[in-house]
Amino acid sequence: MIQLSVQKTLAGADGPFNLSVDFVLPSENLLTLYGKSGSGKTTLLRMLAGLAKPDSGYIKVNGKTWFDSSANINLSPQKRKVGLVFQDYALFPTMTVRENLRFAQESNNEQKVKELLELTGLAALSNRFPSTLSGGQQQRVALARAILREPEILLLDEPLSALDQQTRNKLQNEILKFHKRFKLTTILVSHDKQEVFKLSDTVALIDRGTITRNGTPREVFFDKITSNKFSFASTILSIRKVDCIYLAVIGAGNELVEVVLSESDIETLKVGDEVLVASKAFNPIVIKL
Repeated sequence: MIQLSVQKTLAGADGPFNLSVDFVLPSENLLTLYGKSGSGKTTLLRMLAGLAKPDSGYIKVNGKTWFDSSANINLSPQKRKVGLVFQDYALFPTMTVRENLRFAQESNNEQKVKELLELTGLAALSNRFPSTLSGGQQQRVALARAILREPEILLLDEPLSALDQQTRNKLQNEILKFHKRFKLTTILVSHDKQEVFKLSDTVALIDRGTITRNGTPREVFFDKITSNKFSFASTILSIRKVDCIYLAVIGAGNELVEVVLSESDIETLKVGDEVLVASKAFNPIVIKL
């Protein structure tokens, strides 16, 4: 469990503002920090990792104090069990894939390195250097390396934003798989609502250093979504039954829409299906592609 209450003055594009965040995150939860650039999301990750120091407050992880301004406690990054994955991968260019993974371990465990190489589909590339890999492959290496640290917190700072949509979709699935398989406590920074909805247990909406809204993705996003005429192709993100009707959440660009499905739709549609959503007599219809 993460218990955090921190304050820090930041320099924003519109002048200084105060980052003031309080939350408790249960173990094995995936929390996404969502908000405009410059609102303090990455700074919050850096504070957790020990790369930035709050002006005041405390950070406690699984009962251990990592930072407490009143007690003059500030553990170094090396003493915090954190796995950190950046947008730019931050791999060692002169090390092979296998060597990058080994570097993350406090004690050598070749079996676990082999397991992560297999799980991430990198076994055949283990002797390659990062410069010879695609962006998606490099991000897999960065993710595997972070997991090999056996972190108490996995921090993901927009790790997929530089990748094409197809690669992003695949790696989103892998992040979710690893989060559950290794029972990680994960904090993700993302600007992609579809990604947030797909991955998150909870979402914290941050605006100029303050959490203005938090809850499940549905609670955070759907009170602002209204019905409009539309026609677009996208993917079904979830299906749920409410009383006697079924509701599907479908991505629409960087937005989300919730559509009522008919009984016949339920027989043919499932999560992950590519669909066409169109308007007919002012009611949306969903057609599998």
